Amino acid sequence: MPTMLLVVLIVLLLGTLPHWPYSTGWGYYPSGGMGIVVLILLILMVTGRL
Repeated sequence: MPTMLLVVLIVLLLGTLPHWPYSTGWGYYPSGGMGIVVLILLILMVTGRL
């Protein structure tokens, strides 16, 4: 289960990178949101709740 969660997180992080011309105006919003999700999951994994 943790390996599958890690793979899904990596795919989601790659999806937040601005690759297309129209997404350059988004700024840090998509990657910032994913960063918060990754931070919460890391805290849960360290504390042993996940």
